[in-house]
Amino acid sequence: MLKALVLDYGGVLTDPGEDNPPEPPLLTALREVKRKGFKTALLSNADGWWNPPAAFAGLFDAAVMSGEVGLAKPDVAIYRLVAAKLDLEPGECVFVDDLAVNIRGAVEAGMVGVHHRTVRSTLEELEILLEIALRH
Repeated sequence: MLKALVLDYGGVLTDPGEDNPPEPPLLTALREVKRKGFKTALLSNADGWWNPPAAFAGLFDAAVMSGEVGLAKPDVAIYRLVAAKLDLEPGECVFVDDLAVNIRGAVEAGMVGVHHRTVRSTLEELEILLEIALRH
């Protein structure tokens, strides 16, 4: 059973989609996922100097930045680390990234991987996997 959504920052959470919404659609979806009781995490290959925007306050149960932990995607250890920070097994987590190589690393670690290509396709896939409505 899936219990967490883990998202990449650049190219995923920052993707504005096609409809010019007030905030990136995956950020809106993240809020809904959190409201439905799923755990959430940010996993980025950002250096240790990067800080998430203030709009993210309270949205993530865990945040793992490569520059802070000395690991980087697609190393399986970083996916296992984020799952451990959520107090979950990797198989209980869905990971979304725009780079296929990073999805392969997550799947190798035991996570369910979603390759972000378009906002619409990612939201459709997450709706199926998490069994909740994310497009309004």
